[in-house]
Amino acid sequence: MKKITLVLALALLPLTGFSQSIFDKFEDMDNVGSVIVNKGMIDLLTSIGNLEDDKETKEFVQMAKGIHGIKVFITEDKAIAEDMSATVRKYLRSSSLEELMRVKDQDVNVKFYIKNGKRKDHVTELLMFVSGMKKMDIDVDGRKFETVLVSMTGDIDLNQIGALTKKMDLPDDLNKAGKRNK
Repeated sequence: MKKITLVLALALLPLTGFSQSIFDKFEDMDNVGSVIVNKGMIDLLTSIGNLEDDKETKEFVQMAKGIHGIKVFITEDKAIAEDMSATVRKYLRSSSLEELMRVKDQDVNVKFYIKNGKRKDHVTELLMFVSGMKKMDIDVDGRKFETVLVSMTGDIDLNQIGALTKKMDLPDDLNKAGKRNK
C-alpha cells in the first residue's frame, strides 16, 4: 500500500506547481520578445513597495500580492502571430476561460478572457490577446508589432489592474478589463 501511495504521489507531483504554460514555447523563439515575471520577483517588488508611502505604489503592492505570474509575448513575425492565435484558440477550447470583452479598432483586435475566482471581481487567470497591430502607427525601437499575448495568474482583483499596468509598463488595454464589460 505504501508503494502505491508513493508512486501515486510521484505521478501527481508535476501537477502541483511545476506545470508549464501552453504559451511557454514562445519564450525561446527568435522573433518573439518576452517578459516573464515569476512569483519570486513579484514578492520582491511587493516587499520593496511596502516601504513606500505613495498611494499608487500601495495599490500596486496590494494587487501584486495575489499574482503568481505574468507572461508577455510580443512578435512582429506573421507566421509566429498565426501560431500564437492558433495556440490561444486551442487553449481556450481546453480551459474554463470565458470571454470578458472584445475591442476592435480598425484592424486591431483586443480580446480579454478570464477564469473566475472565488470572489466577485476577482479572477484566477486573465488572458489578453491583441492581433492585427502591424498596420497601426505603433513603433517600438523600429519594430512594428503584429501580436501581443499577456497571461496573468493568481488571485487578481480586476478593479486594481490599473495600478499594475502603470507600474510594470503593461499594455494600457488591461485597464479596460477591470470594468467588467462584455
